[in-house]
Amino acid sequence: MPIPIYLVDANQLQQHTDAVSWAKVNQFEAKAGTHCLVPSGDGAVAKVLVGKPSPVDTWSVAALGRKLPVDSYELADDWDTDTATKLCLGWQLGQYQFNRYKQSSPAPLPTLTLPSSADADYLQAVTEATYLVRDLVNTPANDMGPAELEFTARDLANTYGAALSVITGEALLTENYPMIHAVGRASDRDPRLIDLRWGDPAAPKVTLVGKGVCFDSGGLDLKSAKGMKMMKKDMGGAAQTLGLAKLIMQMNLPVRLRLLVGAVENSVSGNATRPMDVLPSRKGLTVEIGNTDAEGRLVLGDALWEAASESPQLLIDCATLTGAARVAVGTEVPAFFCNDAGTAQNYSAAGHQTDDLVWQLPLHEPYRGMLDSSVADLNNISNAPYGGAITAALFLQTFTQPGIPWIHVDFMAYNVRSLPGRPEGGEAMGMRALFELIRQRFS
Repeated sequence: MPIPIYLVDANQLQQHTDAVSWAKVNQFEAKAGTHCLVPSGDGAVAKVLVGKPSPVDTWSVAALGRKLPVDSYELADDWDTDTATKLCLGWQLGQYQFNRYKQSSPAPLPTLTLPSSADADYLQAVTEATYLVRDLVNTPANDMGPAELEFTARDLANTYGAALSVITGEALLTENYPMIHAVGRASDRDPRLIDLRWGDPAAPKVTLVGKGVCFDSGGLDLKSAKGMKMMKKDMGGAAQTLGLAKLIMQMNLPVRLRLLVGAVENSVSGNATRPMDVLPSRKGLTVEIGNTDAEGRLVLGDALWEAASESPQLLIDCATLTGAARVAVGTEVPAFFCNDAGTAQNYSAAGHQTDDLVWQLPLHEPYRGMLDSSVADLNNISNAPYGGAITAALFLQTFTQPGIPWIHVDFMAYNVRSLPGRPEGGEAMGMRALFELIRQRFS
């Protein structure tokens, strides 16, 4: 029989009369984030008491999946579907391991029996999608380039019956994606636009756009060693949109899904884009390159204009775009921008509902003038040192269409510290909230 896990506060602890003295000896006071193993008469674990937070959330038992002795466990209390699903999800997300490059086998972990009230299909889909995002981000750039992102999209297309087309290398110029080509042309790994379509063509259109910069050297405006070290994660936006696409398809949401990923490597060579070059864009606007390290917005710009051409009911892009967003909200909270008040409110609410917090920053239109160029229609960087996340979002907004609800998520895609359910390394941030937004809006 599985070992029961009880969430208790200080008062509920007293109801476990067989464990009160043991808890006192072990200084367990039912504080959130603590637990106590209660032995049986033969020395085995009879039950686990866990400090009950207020409110109970996704992360309430998430740490136990790695801390408890290897055995089978179950949630003993009678939880409603939403809470049971959250608790089980936290446990599963906390058991993620990235062992691709280790010769040793992963250590066995305890198991949790799903309660009948939990949504097993959602649990499986969200866990798989999150693990996919983490795996993609954690894989080093020598094994995760534009071709590998294409392979991932192709695998998803084959699994869920989606259509996939890819424009690669010089064909990007022929097909009028000049900014994607310009960012990726200096690498010996061909840039590409990955385009996946799934679902009933008559269903509401939801289009996802992901920044897939598989490694960012900064181009000719070369990053420092410290700034370049973590740039394998600069394709985190592509990873997150691939994970979200998988989740949408696996849960069979009634939408017409389109996924566009600009997959490139921002490298240095004789044909690299130079500072103060002027690039054409798919929209027809010209862009002066104030800094070659502001390349992600160029890749997204071409893809967003293509996405907007079909007038989707919802347009979402995800990108590890600016350090300024991290300064504003830190590494653990995605910043987002939105051109529609109702959509923004619903996304924020979905974040609270799913314990996947996101935070809105303003599309402050007066800052748009900071992107003015004396030689082109606009510059890819601001002429001021402040508000960098906002001016980057305003640059992207230039390549959307008025009237199309649009969300831009600027996030870290990486846990810089381990928290319950969120181990250090690659991470989906705001993805569960995006899925919930889409599910509530179109189901």
